[in-house]
Amino acid sequence: MSLKTSQELSGPAGHGASQGDLDLFERVRGELYTAVISDSLDELGLPDQVMREFIRPLAPESTLVGWARTILCMDLHYVPEDPYRTEIEAVDSIEPGEVVVVATGCSKRNAPWGELLSTAAVARGARGCVTDGLVRDTRKILQMGFPLFCAGVKPVDSKGRGIVVNYNFPVDCGGVMVNPGDLVVADCDGVVVIPRAVVDETLQAAADKVNRENHSREDLRKGAYLRDVYARYGVL
Repeated sequence: MSLKTSQELSGPAGHGASQGDLDLFERVRGELYTAVISDSLDELGLPDQVMREFIRPLAPESTLVGWARTILCMDLHYVPEDPYRTEIEAVDSIEPGEVVVVATGCSKRNAPWGELLSTAAVARGARGCVTDGLVRDTRKILQMGFPLFCAGVKPVDSKGRGIVVNYNFPVDCGGVMVNPGDLVVADCDGVVVIPRAVVDETLQAAADKVNRENHSREDLRKGAYLRDVYARYGVL
């Protein structure tokens, strides 16, 4: 797997996606997957980069790869004077090539993401959304084909229940600290976040492991004993 180095990519959130970014995203989607990336992060001493198990794809076949654009929400129990101001700013700030990461503290009080925000995000060039909270308008989002990973579904508005308080700064989403510009990879197994500083070595290590897994699979299909295959390739 040929990977560009971080110096050849566009950099953290706020700079948009270069062609190098887009090529990288498609290679990761086509050749890697969250389990092998998680294993590679383990080997690098970063074992806590996978979001909580209840964050699932709205459509089972969804995959996404992109730079993190973070949004932070908090619960409310009243209606403020301008409840959507920061939310609108946050969505309008999305750059091409980004995955919107909406941190809610795993709130179940409201659904801060829905069809209109998905539509706006698509227009801005977003590659998908991940939230540790709830979403709504799911039928329309599914019809759009917008990749969305969430903790559940609830049809209530955020007005009077929650509010966006800031965006594009570090957030805890689903138990993982996500910084703007980190690489978010998600598929049917879950969501993994690669810190920007280790993107290159993580993806190279993952590509190497995929190669060894492919050889292991081939040998196992031919009847080789698992102990011998593991001794040869060192993967399970």
